[in-house]
Amino acid sequence: MSQENKAPVLLSLEGTNAQPLSVRAKALVFSDPISASLLEYIERIAPSEAPVLIGGETGTGKELVARHIHLLSGRRGPFLAVNCGAISDQLAESELFGHEAGSFTGAVGKREGWFEAANGGTLFLDEIGDLPLPLQVKLLRVLQEKEVVRIGSRKSIPVDVRLVVATNVDLDYAVSAGHFRRDLLYRINIAHVKLPPLRQRPGDILPLAEHFLKTYSQRMGYRQPQFSQDAVQLLLNYAWPGNIRELENVVHFALLVSSGDKIEPAHLKVTGGWNSGTIHQQEPQPVHQPLVNSGAQTYNLNNAGANVHPASFSNTDSHSNNGSGNGDDPMTAIAKQLRRLFTEQGNSDHFDKLESLIVHEAFAHVRSNQVHGAALLGISRNVMRTLLKRHGLLADTGFTPAEEQSTHNDELHSLNPGYTG
Repeated sequence: MSQENKAPVLLSLEGTNAQPLSVRAKALVFSDPISASLLEYIERIAPSEAPVLIGGETGTGKELVARHIHLLSGRRGPFLAVNCGAISDQLAESELFGHEAGSFTGAVGKREGWFEAANGGTLFLDEIGDLPLPLQVKLLRVLQEKEVVRIGSRKSIPVDVRLVVATNVDLDYAVSAGHFRRDLLYRINIAHVKLPPLRQRPGDILPLAEHFLKTYSQRMGYRQPQFSQDAVQLLLNYAWPGNIRELENVVHFALLVSSGDKIEPAHLKVTGGWNSGTIHQQEPQPVHQPLVNSGAQTYNLNNAGANVHPASFSNTDSHSNNGSGNGDDPMTAIAKQLRRLFTEQGNSDHFDKLESLIVHEAFAHVRSNQVHGAALLGISRNVMRTLLKRHGLLADTGFTPAEEQSTHNDELHSLNPGYTG
């Protein structure tokens, strides 16, 4: 059978694999030439023992790739998945490496960690960039020594674990910002799989849409309809900022509201793409009225799933109606407006207001994504969460105002030793 006539490989989380880490892509197909080439690469690196770093936007199918790597590796142990962004800093060490009875308050019995549980198999650490720095040091030691030491114990336990990690942020930039250890990045980045977003592999869109349509039709007991030609064009022209998970939701909804044997464009609830086809980008609205009037701005979200560097500000169109000067880069315009603010309003709580402005605008720009917001501002996710709590964008369930202020000062001091708060 020729390569052109082969059915595309489809990975899904149905049956025994139906327990993803969170609300992630539940199917992945390798139909587009880019995807087919990626599959060949995955099949080459899977049988080795080398750690694998999977990068890509949220919803592109990173966990499915990790499971497929394990399946092809021939390892007899289990595949275990851990979301590093979902475990607290206080419990992370115990979760990964285990603890002995009485090692800390609440440790009523001994417990093996994820590394011990995955012995002989594969451990998948999603959102690896969210691991706190102290835990990164211990993870590096486990990878180098191939043994773990439980909290409260001095005895090392040998482990044979293939590590696969994933991230939707730029770890090289996280290293430069001091949020990720360079030596750990070198250790986990021996084999790198870069999953392109769905908009860059359009040949996968229709096979995935047909898969989801068939799956939900069978699950709901419906007769499976067909996509009209106009609906097909809409599916292909839309940019899918939510990637595969968004496609699944759109198809599911279309099946609910359609009638008859055809799904039409009106049934496809797409909410605005990134300059694709006739679907125009929706500009994020500021959470509050800015203190400095910088005029109208249009945010280009073409690479919103990737890490955003501060340098990208220089590529943002900025026009000021208050003397910033056409052609000025944004930082120069901001500096001029700050001088005007200081001159016209004198002494005031400028710092708190400006900090609030930065946090609100950044959070609106990344559409309330904490990881992307932290990357945009060049701070850790913990510092980002503290700032969001301080300025009312995130509910604070565990801090008194005094404790929050102390934590905020401590974290800012860790980034800038000269900060006195």
